[in-house]
Amino acid sequence: MIQSPYVLVLFYSRHGSVSEMAKYIARGINKTNGIEAKIRQVPEVADTTKVAAPALPDDGAPYCTLEELADCSGLAIGSPSYFGSMAAPLKHFIDQTSTLWLTGQLIDKPACGFTSASTMHGGQEQCIHSMMTPLIHHGMVWLGLPYKNKELISTQAGGTPYGASHLANSTHENTLTNDEKALCEAQGKRIAEMAIKLKK
Repeated sequence: MIQSPYVLVLFYSRHGSVSEMAKYIARGINKTNGIEAKIRQVPEVADTTKVAAPALPDDGAPYCTLEELADCSGLAIGSPSYFGSMAAPLKHFIDQTSTLWLTGQLIDKPACGFTSASTMHGGQEQCIHSMMTPLIHHGMVWLGLPYKNKELISTQAGGTPYGASHLANSTHENTLTNDEKALCEAQGKRIAEMAIKLKK
């Protein structure tokens, strides 16, 4: 059976903001003909080693497998910004991708990043850079958000040319502004269109 091409929307979300962003990025992907979104999350990392996570999460998207990452046509990766870097659960997942790197399975596939933080200058852009670095090592093609998306200029909350972002006014606030929603959808649409172009 031939699998339909998909963009993997892979994320870790602690309080729900990044999960909400993933939905709007997926909406942008799904507006593009010939490709679909596949939403996946990563499990928590235990404070004590050797504590296994359940095979299925209690709620939300299923956990991602390395096979789903290897088989994707593009990757949108998201994390809350923790001190200007991606969260440990997402980094832990990426650290397990050496076999994909050795076999070059992600080379020339497009990737983009998205993030959320609860302060205006809470390291959103640096967090996106932290997700970008290992994917460039994998040979992926990084996509930002061009300024043709006017919401980058009008936004009073999240939004960067490096990738979509969200400004949560508190750690438990996950309501996206209209500009943030539009930028997430634009990012999803852009990576979907690029994934189709690069597959040809």
